[in-house]
Amino acid sequence: MAGPTTRDAPRLDPRQALRALRHRNFRLFLAGQIISVVGTWMQSVALSWYVYRLTRAPFLLGVVGFASQIPSTLLAPFAGVWADRLNRHRMVLATQALSMVQALVLAGLVLANRAPIWAIVALSLFLGIVNAADVPARQSFLVEMVNGKEDLANAIALNSSMFNAARFVGPSIAGLLIGVVGEGVIFLLNGLSYLAVIGALLMMKLEPRRAPLTRNEPVLRTLKAGIVYAAGFSPIRSILLLCALTSLMGISYNVLLPVLSTEVLHGGPHAFGFLTAATGVGALAGAVTLAARSTVRGLGRVIGVSSLIFSSGLVLLSFSRNLWLSAALLLMAAYGLMVQMASSNTILQTLVEDDMRGRIMSLYTVAFMGMIPIGSLLSGFLGARIGTTQTLLVAGLSCALGGALFLRGLPTLRREIRPVYAKLGIIPEVATGLQGATQRPPS
Repeated sequence: MAGPTTRDAPRLDPRQALRALRHRNFRLFLAGQIISVVGTWMQSVALSWYVYRLTRAPFLLGVVGFASQIPSTLLAPFAGVWADRLNRHRMVLATQALSMVQALVLAGLVLANRAPIWAIVALSLFLGIVNAADVPARQSFLVEMVNGKEDLANAIALNSSMFNAARFVGPSIAGLLIGVVGEGVIFLLNGLSYLAVIGALLMMKLEPRRAPLTRNEPVLRTLKAGIVYAAGFSPIRSILLLCALTSLMGISYNVLLPVLSTEVLHGGPHAFGFLTAATGVGALAGAVTLAARSTVRGLGRVIGVSSLIFSSGLVLLSFSRNLWLSAALLLMAAYGLMVQMASSNTILQTLVEDDMRGRIMSLYTVAFMGMIPIGSLLSGFLGARIGTTQTLLVAGLSCALGGALFLRGLPTLRREIRPVYAKLGIIPEVATGLQGATQRPPS
């Protein structure tokens, strides 16, 4: 296929970066979410540090990570069916309220010095169940907040920017507060932060939406239809497989950060917070880059190249023994990871019709989040057997192989996806997606 012309070649246009904010509901959502997600990242950092401080066991870090993520592997596909059947706004409201309850209970136990490791695992499992329902519903709810697909790609990028701005701010605050007020207060602050997003959701004014599925359709039959839909169309299948490999082998590096900061780099909670914040800066830079793109043309190649950037950062990190160099490499890795995942999300969201949106985004949730618990256990196991740095090296090389294979198959994916967006009636800008335009996958 001929390359892009000067007129339609991808470029960065800062004027396009905030266009999704013209939608009131999305503005409300973004404002509430940034407060809540800052609290979420504060809790994530504080919980990892709390578990490691109590146990000094890398494997238990993996167990807690496994408990918080394994429900996404098992339940997210069913949540996708619910998101296609039920009111997505109410689903997100309910999951945010339950997440607040989890944080407040965790805070109460820790502040009362009654938080044994089994209770931490149980609460992590509970939050994982909530997130398994929340993520597919929230991802598929985005299109309703921006009233269609015209600004959807920008909304996804801005949502990622918000998430990773919080990923920078939250760990930095947590790193400062852990030694001052303790982990329990951080968990309490996270619980209170959910009031912002719950308030924003209650203030939204939404058009009535007819659920594309009736509630009396068998759950397993509708779930099977979604799986067949995704597996039968190689662009969707290839994107989901690469996301799954990245999550299984790569993203679980977060589990090892407490060990890396203390035993490899000989730091403490401040070094841990610094490294985690560096990943937030890199991911934020990646999300901002995508938000400023004037077109989504060429995102298929972006997925493959960003996967190689991520894996290269992990490989180089495995050889670093300097805090500042490690932070720079984590920034690089997080940049590649964010660009890969947000680009994948954009293509999947703009590729499917609303009647399949919840189920496809649930499969994305399984590929993105559902593989993390298995990877967390694997990283904890390998970290205890072959060491932290060797585990990072194996993870980086595995992700590099996946990215290279994706790039090798990209010409075929471009040919198969070309008719799809046109048949779905998507605007020309979005229709340049994975390659250049658009056939509906087999259902």
